[in-house]
Amino acid sequence: MNNRAILFAGLITGLFLVPGLALAQGQTSSGTLTVTAQVQSSISLSFITDTNGVALVGAGTNVATLNFGSVSQFISPPAKVTETIAATSFTVSTPFDVAVVKSNVTSANYTLTAEVQTADPVNTWMIDTFPLTIVPAAATSLTVTGVYGTDVVHTLYLTIPFSAGASIISNSINFVATAN
Repeated sequence: MNNRAILFAGLITGLFLVPGLALAQGQTSSGTLTVTAQVQSSISLSFITDTNGVALVGAGTNVATLNFGSVSQFISPPAKVTETIAATSFTVSTPFDVAVVKSNVTSANYTLTAEVQTADPVNTWMIDTFPLTIVPAAATSLTVTGVYGTDVVHTLYLTIPFSAGASIISNSINFVATAN
């Protein structure tokens, strides 16, 4: 009988625990995740090889190289380089494109400026009809109402005096596009 009492006590205890287990399985919990993001406006400038110009190394990026190649008053210019001879100098030129795109910007257009990075006491640098200034002078304004998403053609002119010795000419031109 003692075994029956233990068995009966175990059965009664089990019956009381089963509803507790059923209740524990029905319990829920909830939470809320708050999400924030700050959208930043931005514009991007890239250099594109113009179909009539010298191929740019790094075209499609904001860091490109334009190599005129070997130039001289007395030899024909390389392909897609135009040469103009004056009384005391010659000028080489080629077109290149600048594209500015926007993201999350409400401005309708942009301004574009340029300036030569290093002073060049010998040669003259010009884009389109604008002589380039030297950093840190005020940059030369190239465009005051540029259209986003279009390849805008510009022409780089490098004027070399006949009195200049044979050398390698190297400089950088800083371009800045600013949303209006």
